Amino acid sequence: MTAPSSPWWATDRHADRRPALIQRNRLTAAFRSWFAERDFVEMEAACLQVSPGNEAHLSAFATEAVGIDGARTPLYLHTSPEFACKKLLAAGETRLFSLARVFRNRERGPLHHPEFTMLEWYRAGAPYTDLMADCTDLLRLAAVTTGSRRFTYRGRDADPFAEPERLTLAEAFDRFAGIDLFATLSRTGETDREALARATAAADLRVAPDDTWADLFSRILVARIEPHLGIGRPTILCEYPVSEAALARPAPHDGRVAERFELYVCGVELANAFGELTDPAEQRRRFEDEMAEKLRVYGECYPIDADFLAALAVMPDASGIALGFDRLAMLACGAGRIDDVIWTPVAETQA
Repeated sequence: MTAPSSPWWATDRHADRRPALIQRNRLTAAFRSWFAERDFVEMEAACLQVSPGNEAHLSAFATEAVGIDGARTPLYLHTSPEFACKKLLAAGETRLFSLARVFRNRERGPLHHPEFTMLEWYRAGAPYTDLMADCTDLLRLAAVTTGSRRFTYRGRDADPFAEPERLTLAEAFDRFAGIDLFATLSRTGETDREALARATAAADLRVAPDDTWADLFSRILVARIEPHLGIGRPTILCEYPVSEAALARPAPHDGRVAERFELYVCGVELANAFGELTDPAEQRRRFEDEMAEKLRVYGECYPIDADFLAALAVMPDASGIALGFDRLAMLACGAGRIDDVIWTPVAETQA
């Protein structure tokens, strides 16, 4: 490709990028057809929300609404259409999907873009294992649509037609880091920071005095585990510790873990799925914990969407998933950077 110093609209650079962009369009059409054939309803979430989401390490773009009387109300560009989708489940929708434009600050690189497309879909009354089957189908559809027999990224490759490997977090920590993850968790999921700190140090990874259990968990995951996932075939990494459940419900067979999985291909995280939590009191507690951590690390936090918690109280049992559509397009098209499959990349900003 042409040097990235030339603007994306330069004739020669656009000519280089155009084949992948046309393939992206074909993927969009193919995916919409796949969902329509299965009686999913497509929805569009408002980008402006009272809360952008309540995960500690997600940063949002802030703005404000100005009323006709000049009153100003803070609003945020959403980081995901999740809250809106779940409100529609509460309203009575049973199968829905969204190809949503979403926004995340503090993120830019080969796999990250400040504005990108999130494919989310939800199944009311379905176990989260159904979403694993959906992922398998969509990976194969992406390969067929783009004519790709293998997905590759930075020297790693995977067969998109192969049945994904299912690997629990406990199995992954043992296999790739030599760490007994359950030895750092109580039977009900409480974390033992000192136990994980000792195991992290023994694995030759840095341990800082102010590291929390979650910090150490993430460091091990990124450094020792993720590079091995989705190599040769896709990997479904499942049964996250309940302390890392986010919006997922606890697994009925083991109180230490939650119904959460992530999909990896070529070492790249593509999707994050939940058997959805429907307990508003527990969800509020988790949000408050996340925002306390965000305040500690970044010196800011976001409001909690009380309307979302009210909807959660009447939402049916459901499973839902968010998939980075641009990342999948990048792998399926053989592109080297996420910008190469985005029609009009966001302007570069100063560091």
